[in-house]
Amino acid sequence: MIKYAVKYLKNTFVPLKGVGEKEGEEIKTPCDSDLDGKLVLVRTEKGEEVLKAFRVCSKVAELFEKSEKTPEAFEFIRIMTQEDMMIYEEIKKEEVTSFFKCKELIKKHNLNMNLVQCRFTFDKRKISFYYTAPERVDFRELLKDLTQVFKRVRIDLRHIGVRDESSIMDGTGICGKPFCCSSYLRKFESINVKLAKDQGMPIAPSKISGTCGRLLCCLTYEYENYIEAAKGMPPVGSTVMTPIGLGKVCYIQFLNNSVAVKFEDGKIKEFEKTEIEMVDANINVDIDIPRITNYAPDEKVDARQLKQLEDDRNSSTGNV
Repeated sequence: MIKYAVKYLKNTFVPLKGVGEKEGEEIKTPCDSDLDGKLVLVRTEKGEEVLKAFRVCSKVAELFEKSEKTPEAFEFIRIMTQEDMMIYEEIKKEEVTSFFKCKELIKKHNLNMNLVQCRFTFDKRKISFYYTAPERVDFRELLKDLTQVFKRVRIDLRHIGVRDESSIMDGTGICGKPFCCSSYLRKFESINVKLAKDQGMPIAPSKISGTCGRLLCCLTYEYENYIEAAKGMPPVGSTVMTPIGLGKVCYIQFLNNSVAVKFEDGKIKEFEKTEIEMVDANINVDIDIPRITNYAPDEKVDARQLKQLEDDRNSSTGNV
């Protein structure tokens, strides 16, 4: 049974093999009892990498074993020694230097690409440069220069989307919690502005977009509930009969299952959906722009901005 896992890109937990068990027998080693929370050296598809290990409880281990989506286990090499940590610190410094070297070369070749991150494997046999770009980039000349700078190292130039960029950089969303994309979200859904409008959100980039510059992933989380709650609701602007007389629907509180009605005297009162009935009548009541299509008063928004928020081309490549 799986005993340990490591946290990899986008907070994916990957099982460890080669520690804790061997051919069904327990290995009584110091690392077996003292691995939880430690930095360990593992072998991934990219080479040797440094990751943090966590002990897996028995119930999670069972789910790991049964799931068809469990990532292939990484091979455990060893717990990071003091000497390893010194090497690791030097590698992190070298990654920063290499990042700016690559950035200078990108500028030299006038390439339309934004360098996001640079990573060395622990054995320094491979260096990966992650970048975003609005369109395909011909980086052949850049690669030639990089091979002159980083000799005897395998160079990987990897195009990722803007959503992928946020997921690997980590951060905190406007809700105060870690980004969904870097904590548990594995697949990005297609999102459009209509989802925000239907949920009564202010239509302004700062209110409905994330750090990636695209619409918030969480706009999809409750949308089905809003659609279900909207069934049987009278449309905004329709005339309804209430327990206190005729009025017009000025806005709807979908999740409260209530409707706000404006009367001829200008007063607004909320009623349960079951307390009102639509009628075919005209009354002298002016309805302001419904809340569900309101635009934030402090921001100028044009169609081009909204289209950019919806643009999913290359927003996620999964190429991390």
